[in-house]
Amino acid sequence: MSESPLRQPKRILLLGGTGDSRLLAESLAERAGVEVISSLAGRTEQPATLPGGLRIGGFGGVEALADYLVSERIDLLVDATHPFAARISDNAEDACRRTGTPRLLLARPPWREVEGDTWIRVPDAEAAAAQLPGLAERVFLSVGRQELEAFSDLPRVQFLVRMVDAPRGALPLHDYQVVLGRGPFDENGERALFLLHGIQALVTRNSGGEATYAKIAVARELGVPVVMIERPPLREQETAASVEEALDWISARL
Repeated sequence: MSESPLRQPKRILLLGGTGDSRLLAESLAERAGVEVISSLAGRTEQPATLPGGLRIGGFGGVEALADYLVSERIDLLVDATHPFAARISDNAEDACRRTGTPRLLLARPPWREVEGDTWIRVPDAEAAAAQLPGLAERVFLSVGRQELEAFSDLPRVQFLVRMVDAPRGALPLHDYQVVLGRGPFDENGERALFLLHGIQALVTRNSGGEATYAKIAVARELGVPVVMIERPPLREQETAASVEEALDWISARL
């Protein structure tokens, strides 16, 4: 009697770079019959250690990503990138449609304004910059590095910029100070930061999740207005709001 062939593990491409993607990779690493490849954009110099396979850098567009899905025999794709990484999410959706690869978007819910908050909602970084003259002179700027250029024409505003890695050159801002840090952050640390630098306004993207929410809570406590950059609109697609929901989606397809 011949032996049955061994069942090949399901290969999952995990587009990562967030705390949720790390938790998902760790959970999947404990499961039999699953092989996870985490893909990071490469914007941080020392990413957190992840279980399973790892690739760093962009794919080069929809066609290149589609080729990768086929050549690497990817069975499932989970997009757990940052909520503001709209381009890679759109490319992933298009590539999966071309190749017939099942895809899930793991999108944590956005933060919601609660009693005591003072939010100024804006659609993008340029609109956020337009709100600052007359609002504040010392601003905590918590946005992506690629969005800093939008704040370059504000010579009378002093910015506190938090980054994961030290910048290799000057930032496109007139007056700024860089503080290094990687979340999660707690309220005690954020409160000390606000008070030390005399922060009068916070500019941030609506990333959602708990890891960086402390600055929102501290702004509420101190009466500091928040210029909140809203998320780009999402296409209609299969979506999970938590790591647990994503694991259920994956389990149903193993």
